[in-house]
Order: sequence, then C-alpha cells, then structure tokens
Amino acid sequence: MTEVAPETMGTVHDLADHRATRIAAPAVSLVKDATAPDPGVDTIPKQPQSPSVDAASVSSSRSRRGIRRMRALATHERTRTAAGLVVRHGGYFVGGTGVVVKRGWEGRTVAVHHRMRAMALAAGDHAAAAEWQDRADRFRRERHDRRIELIHKVPTMAKSAAIGTAAAEGALLLVGFCMAVHDREVHDVVAPTLAAIDVVRALCWFVGIAWGPALGLALLAGLAHLWRAGHKHETAPVWARPASAAAADDIPITPSIVVKALSDLGVPALKKGIKEMADGAAGMLGPIRLAGCGIEVDVTLPSGVSTEEILGKRRKLAENMNRHEHELHMTIPPMPRTVRMWVADSGALDEPIGPSPLVTDPDMTADYTSGRAPWGQDLRGDTVLTSLFQRHMLITGLSNQGKTASLRALALWLALDPRVEFRIADLKGVGDWQMFEGLATVLIQGPTDEHVIAATEMVEEGVAEMGRRIDLMRELSAKGWSQDKILADPRFIPLVLIVDEAQVAYGSGAVETYVTDSGAVRKGAPYGGSKADSRYFQGVKKVHDQGRAVNVTTWEGTQDPTNENLPKRSREGNHIRASLVLGTESQARMAVGDSAVDAGAAPHKLRQGLDKGTLVVAGDGIKLAPGQPSVTVRTHFIDGDAAKEIAQRAKARRTGAETQTAEETAQDVDHLTNVLEALGEGKRIQTQEVLRRLISKHPDPYDGWELHDLTRVLREAGAEPKATRADNGKTGVVCVSRARIEAAIEAREDATEADTE
Repeated sequence: MTEVAPETMGTVHDLADHRATRIAAPAVSLVKDATAPDPGVDTIPKQPQSPSVDAASVSSSRSRRGIRRMRALATHERTRTAAGLVVRHGGYFVGGTGVVVKRGWEGRTVAVHHRMRAMALAAGDHAAAAEWQDRADRFRRERHDRRIELIHKVPTMAKSAAIGTAAAEGALLLVGFCMAVHDREVHDVVAPTLAAIDVVRALCWFVGIAWGPALGLALLAGLAHLWRAGHKHETAPVWARPASAAAADDIPITPSIVVKALSDLGVPALKKGIKEMADGAAGMLGPIRLAGCGIEVDVTLPSGVSTEEILGKRRKLAENMNRHEHELHMTIPPMPRTVRMWVADSGALDEPIGPSPLVTDPDMTADYTSGRAPWGQDLRGDTVLTSLFQRHMLITGLSNQGKTASLRALALWLALDPRVEFRIADLKGVGDWQMFEGLATVLIQGPTDEHVIAATEMVEEGVAEMGRRIDLMRELSAKGWSQDKILADPRFIPLVLIVDEAQVAYGSGAVETYVTDSGAVRKGAPYGGSKADSRYFQGVKKVHDQGRAVNVTTWEGTQDPTNENLPKRSREGNHIRASLVLGTESQARMAVGDSAVDAGAAPHKLRQGLDKGTLVVAGDGIKLAPGQPSVTVRTHFIDGDAAKEIAQRAKARRTGAETQTAEETAQDVDHLTNVLEALGEGKRIQTQEVLRRLISKHPDPYDGWELHDLTRVLREAGAEPKATRADNGKTGVVCVSRARIEAAIEAREDATEADTE
C-alpha cells in the first residue's frame, strides 16, 4: 500500500482562530490606584452646556405653539370650506324643520287666518278682517265636528272589526266544511283557518325583518324632505351659502324670468292665462328698457286678472325675480289692465346718490316763479326738479328719517331768490333751521306751548297779510291791472310760512286767556289742536283756501301722521304731498292720498333706517309720467355745514335789503302812545287796521313794519293783541284793546315814578 506523504495533506487549523477576537476584560483590582483619576472628575471631554430653562417658560412656549397651530388649522381654507359645508347643510336641516313645522301648524290651526285678519285691520279693511274672522270660526267649528265624529266612530270601528273577523272566520270554516265533505276528512274543516294563521305568521315575520330597513329609509326620506325645504327657503346663513347661490341675486332680468315670476305668483287666472298663450306669454310683456340703476317693463295682464291682485303680491313677485321687496316698484300706467314694473339692480338702491347741485355749484340761482329746485333723483336716475310756485307742501314720515333735511333743502334753494320772505317755526328747536337767522323775518325755535303760541300767531299774521293782499289785488284789478302785473308788484313778494314738527302744534293744549273790559278773565279758542276751533288749524286752513293766489303759501313737516296730529282738511289742502317711510298702509293713505296708494305708491314699504331721505311724492309740482300719480325720490342730503354755506350765499344776494326785526325799532319812539292815538275813539280795533293807521300817521318809524313787529312790541309792553269781538262786529279776530294799551301806559308811568324815587 502506498502511503500518502504528510505534506500533501490539508492544513489543520484551530477553530479558535476563526472566532471573533475577544478583548479580555481588565482585571478588577480591589486596591485603589494612586495614579487613578478622581472619580469625581469627569474624564470625558466637556460639551458646551445650554443655560438652564425655566419649566414655566417651556410650558408657555409650548402653549403658544399649540395656539398658533390651532389658529392655522382653524383658518385653513379646507377647514373653512368644511365648516361652511357643515353649517350650510345643518342650517338647511334646522331651517327646513322650522319651515315644515310652521307649515303643519298653520295647516292645523287658525294662525294664517289671524295673520290675514291682522293685516286687513292694519290696512283699514274691516270687511276683509270680518271675512277672515268668519273663516277662522268656520275652520274651528269644522275641526271640532271632525274630532267629535272620530270619537263617535271608535265603537263603530271596533264593532265593524269584530264583525269582519267573525265573517272571515265563518267563510274559512265554510270552505273547510266543504273540503271535509269532499275528501271525507274531518280535520279539513280547520285547514283553511290554519292556512290563514300561517299567512298572518309569515306577514309578521316579514314585517319584523323589513321593519329596521323601512324605518331607516323613512328617516332618510324625512331628512331629505327637511333638507329640501330648508334649501328652497335658503335658511342657511348667507356666508355659508355657495358662491353660486350668493350670486343668484345678480341674475339679470329677462323676459323668461318675468313670465316665470308671474306664473308662480299664486294667481290661478294668471297662471292659466300664461299657459294658454301660444307664444310662451312673450306677448304680455312690453320692451324691457334700461332705466337708471334697473330696468322697466310694462306687463299686460290676461283677462280675468286685476292690477290690484298683482300690486298686493309685491313681495312674492320680487322674490320670484331674485330681488328684495324694496327693489321692485309697481305703478299703474294709462293703459288698461297693465302694470308697470321697475326692477332695480341687486343692491343698487343701497348706494348713495351724488351731492346736491346747491353744494357743487356756488353760482346757482333760484327763481320762485319759473325755476325748479333740484331735490334729488328718481329711481330711473333722472334728476327730480320741483316747482314751488304758489304751492302748499306737506312732508311727513316716521321720526329721524330725513324729513327736516328734505324740507330744508327746498327752502335753501328758494332762499337764493332774494324776493322770497320766510317765516319759520321750528317746533323741535334743536338748531336745524338756525342758518336761516338773518334770512327769515320770523324764526321760532322750541317745542313748548309758548313756541306753539308764537307759531300760531305767525300763521295768523300770515292770514292777515293774505287778507291785505286780497284787498289790494281787488283794488288793482279794478284799475285794470293784469294778474301777472299784480303778482310782480313788490307788495306781493312770495311769503312762505314754514312749520316744522307741526304735530306739536296740532297736539298742543295751549288755550288763549284774556281779560275783558270788566276785569273778568276768560278763556278763548285754543291755540293748537286738531279740532275746528283750533286757531292754528284755522289759520293753516285759511291760507290753503286763498293764500296761493296772492303768493302766500305754507310748508308743513310732521311725523307719524294720524287723524289727531294731522287733520284731513289740513293734509288734503296741500299741492305737494310727500312721505318718507311709514308704518302702515293707512298712514300712507293719509300722507299721499288714496288714489296714489291705489295706483302703487307705497311709502309703508320703504325700509326704516335704510331708506332715509327717500320720499314718495304725489300731487303737483313734480313732472310725472302720463297717468302716474306719484314718484319715488331719493333726495340729496345737505348737512349742517353745507347748509350754513348756502345760507351765507343767500344772505350775500340779499345785501342792501334790511330784514326788519323787533330789535331794530327806534328807541325814541313811544309806541304805546302812537298806538293809542291810532285807536282814536275805538275800543277794540283789528291789528291790521291799527298798523295801517300807524304807517299813515308816522311813516318814518313804521314804514316796512309787519303785523308780527307790532304784535311783538305790544306783547313786550303787556298789551298783546287778542282774538275777540271787534268794534265793527267781527268775532274771533285779533284786535288791539284800548283798555290794555291804557293799562300798559299807566303801568309804565308807575314803574318810572318808582325808579325816580
């Protein structure tokens, strides 16, 4: 055998050589090494240490970071979108629930009848109110009868159920008997009954299985119904609505929108007539014209539909056209069975109009006879120019809606005509007419009874001036003067009596008191009030009757009109009747008249606080479209500073023309002695006649005096003229009493002697 050489054999290795090298752990010595470092000394290289931080500061910093993160999360676009989605659909559900509940409540109660009855009473339609009350009573009676009938039907229904069950069981037994006879099996008698029981058991099993899903589907259907109701009535907040819904109000008015709005108005005859029109109801619409900040269209109604029905549904018609109620104005044009609609662009009426030309044009002039005052703009955007020539005017409305500013704007324009004389009584007395000091020959400011007395005397002096002019006109006419020549005479300068807050005068209880010749104190006619014996009311009525012909006119401003604070005879004597926002239709009829309201004028539809300075004007003085009885005017607002500037321009135009006041009377003239001399032998002479005699005998001191000047002087002397019986037999006229003049002279002499002593 051959032996293998050892060098040819493989190398033998130790397995330890192939293992990972292990570092032997140092032996632990129990003896302290003198060279070993101190264990308290750190042999590791020192790292820079951060300064110590207070735990409260760390917590505050974390809180701020958390707040910033929460704010960023809350204001993120996705969060806002999600929140808007949740709020919008939640609003639909909640609002839809309210709509459905209200609908159900109104369908089962008399809530609708009561609401319609209240609306009829507010409108003064007592016949309609009685009809709605009858309907409500009939509804309650029928509902009660139905409930009683249902109670009576319960035993009958139970009896009918028992009879039906017995009849069904009898029929089943009869069928079973027939089966038993045929098959000669006695148990077949109850076979049909058992089969019926099995059917009932199967139905109960099916209902038990389907009850849960059916209840879930019913719940989903109910929620969908609530959502649709809320979506239809837009019960979600405006900010949460989608952009498409928010911009729905900006949809332009087209013929199809107008026709659809009319069709959905709830007038059966109108809807039927639109359906029967072959041209899609396009023939009932006139051309849609651009008119200022909106459009205007005439709608010819089908036969059987009255214009009154359409006017009474203004709000619903506006909403059908995606507009608010105040953005739709309807009037009755001359064409029969036609409604003229003006529809504003969405939000256009909330934008202010430009400044008054009185402010922007410092060179503007005025002419009482032929000029027209720039008052504002109508809804079409056209300038509204008002003629004030020989026109009485009334402006009314709720408090703080721009009545004084509207009235004052016309007076400021008219003040630019230096021929016009103003006598003003501001019965509010807060300085709204202060800029007319130096322009008006009389300026009364205050709300007390004393101010009402002064305003009444101002009106009565205007009546006396009117009488003097009428007598003078008669004399000049007899001489052959023409009407134009007479009115151009300086003795017939325009006289405007302005009473702002006239309701204070109509509601005042101040009564005249006077002393008779025998010394007895008597009460005369009341200064204010709305009855026929009111001196203020009688004065205004007399100026309304005859003042226009001799250039004497009245302007009244009053608020919240009623029959007590604005008598019918007084309000209907005005040529221009304007109204700001009012509360009810009955007040609107008082303000602008029944015919204007019947034709579409609706100051009670204006928005309180939002439509300040917006007037519904009826009557003469403003150019109106043919057949149109009123116009809505957005007046220019002139603030206090601008009004003072305009008044200063008016005063500059009157340079050289002195305004006679009581303070300008000469100090060396003995007025009491002159008046006593003018009385002659008379005991009670009319004030107008006394003034005429004074001017005739003493022209220097009294030339240019008016009745109010003489009244003021005598009032200061304690001999104020009073309404009494004159020597010529006239009763109720203002007279100067000889006894009062003599008593005033004696009192003056006694005071002089006392001062001398």
